[in-house]
Amino acid sequence: DVIMLRSDLSSFPEYKVGKDFPNALKLSSNEVPFPPAEDIIAAVADAARTTNRYQQPGSLELTNALCNYLDVPAENIFVSAGSTPILQATILASCQTGDEVIVPWRSFEAYPLYVRMAGAEPILVQLTEDYRVDLEAVLDALTDKTKLIILCNPNNPTGTVITRGEFRAFMDRVPKDVVVLLDEAYWEYNDAPDTPDSVEEYQRYPNLLGVRTFSKAWGLAGMRVGYAVAGPEIINALRLLSLPLTVTAMAETAAVEVLKRHDELDDAVEITKAQRDRVCTELGAEKSYGNFVWLPRADAAEVETKMLDEGVVIRRYLDEGVRVSITDEAETTQFLEAWRRAGIQPWRG
Repeated sequence: DVIMLRSDLSSFPEYKVGKDFPNALKLSSNEVPFPPAEDIIAAVADAARTTNRYQQPGSLELTNALCNYLDVPAENIFVSAGSTPILQATILASCQTGDEVIVPWRSFEAYPLYVRMAGAEPILVQLTEDYRVDLEAVLDALTDKTKLIILCNPNNPTGTVITRGEFRAFMDRVPKDVVVLLDEAYWEYNDAPDTPDSVEEYQRYPNLLGVRTFSKAWGLAGMRVGYAVAGPEIINALRLLSLPLTVTAMAETAAVEVLKRHDELDDAVEITKAQRDRVCTELGAEKSYGNFVWLPRADAAEVETKMLDEGVVIRRYLDEGVRVSITDEAETTQFLEAWRRAGIQPWRG
């Protein structure tokens, strides 16, 4: 047989997006439930008038808005079409074929896929028994082939965080030539009293980059906008290795407009956090710092099916557990009532 494509494609883990069923309550993709405000839609529609032309490279308007919002210089910000291209560019910038990338596991399902795309090897390091990122185990997994470490904080799907002290002690022990990517996709929901903030930490560690997105709390999942904060060496590498002109003028406009309304974002985030804590209390789950709750269960497949029968889509992770997205009070009540109707008992694994 003629081998036309890469021989290692069969080893690629497939990334599956959250399932969607018509007429069911979708709580599988950590989205926000409310549509964008009318004036944001109007601004995006206005930006659509120029789509016969290429947009300005570099997303300068959004970069400047982020400079003001984060109090970070423009040279330390890189804007991208969601956080995914930043993950991919970081792997390409740090790894060559055969290099290793350490990924605490379980975490965001796409990480191992992106690593394999670059011809590198994902090294999956188990979480602690209480589902936290095990920084000591990550350090133990370091070899001379390690080029990148990916940490998700809060960790998706388990909702756990690391402390600032743990993080700094860890970074002080990571070799200076190993890049550390801190994925803070759920940063806006993270109300832990003690946790690292990449906007502060990148100034201490030249090998660190923080990655955030407008897809979660900011409610622009369908627009695809994310950004990285890091030292100039990493930012320049991202610019070199990312596809140009991927952030559309419409997406940039939407992100600039929602940044002006961060007070409204804070109000919406507070609603979600209150419902998240409600679900944790009612179902006996561990505290989460994202807009989702992790329920470890070996009967995850059965739970997913029972909930679908009740008209609610949640996300199953093999036989390890299920993750339910938290939105507003009405949808949370609908979820809890469906959970009770399904007769799902507390799991004592």
